[in-house]
Amino acid sequence: MVSPHANKALLFRSLHDSTRPLALANVWDVAGARVVAAAGAPAIATTSAGISWSHGRPDGNAVSPDLVVDLIARIVEAVDVPVSADIEAGYGHDAACVAETVTRVLEAGAVGLNIEDGTRPPAELATRLTTARAAAERAGADLFLNARTDTYLFGLGDPATRLKDTLERARAYVDAGADGIFVPGVTDPATIAELAAAIPVPLNIMAAPGAPDVAALGRLGVARVSLGAGLAQSAYTAVQRAARALYATGEYHPLADAMPFSELNGMFPSTS
Repeated sequence: MVSPHANKALLFRSLHDSTRPLALANVWDVAGARVVAAAGAPAIATTSAGISWSHGRPDGNAVSPDLVVDLIARIVEAVDVPVSADIEAGYGHDAACVAETVTRVLEAGAVGLNIEDGTRPPAELATRLTTARAAAERAGADLFLNARTDTYLFGLGDPATRLKDTLERARAYVDAGADGIFVPGVTDPATIAELAAAIPVPLNIMAAPGAPDVAALGRLGVARVSLGAGLAQSAYTAVQRAARALYATGEYHPLADAMPFSELNGMFPSTS
């Protein structure tokens, strides 16, 4: 008999299809997960930036793995769809720490993980990917391991060779056990098409102003589209606009389009 976790893992893997790309509105708390799931999301993914900001920390491995694991467990419990966790660089200084993080996130119920290279040498992420894959195998879990490379997001290296460098990293990460490659920061259709054609696993692109829409990205070969920190930025922008209106003019007009209290409150079961 296949377990519910295994069924979700199989479903999540199957959703990576460029004919109908997996669109992910990344969340940072249980309320957001409930709202996104109710909107029709086939899966839920987290954003490390949103999680960090909501706990008063900057993005960039500044929160504890305990906090992240606890949040993932609560999100998994709150929704019926597969959940993928952003664990930044793995929340650890060495392979043993990364293995522990991966094991705990799997125990929390996640079926996918994002691990990023940032400004670290590519070989370091390759080692972490191998470690993560081994941890999943020891746990007997089907894990979709999404490797993020920040060559475009951070503008790493020579622009003239950035595409070549990105593809070299992608191939190394696939060899290390990655099931998908995430390349945030690129919006040019021609570059995206080249990435999709050359990378042998599903390509994940981060949606941003100026990027093609989901259907157009699919036609370019993209299998997964993430909003990343964008949803959290939009939410905090709404807070900022409402607060500025209140304190500048005493007006409340930014609240006019708010979700009705009864609708939002009704998404949470009573504990009484």
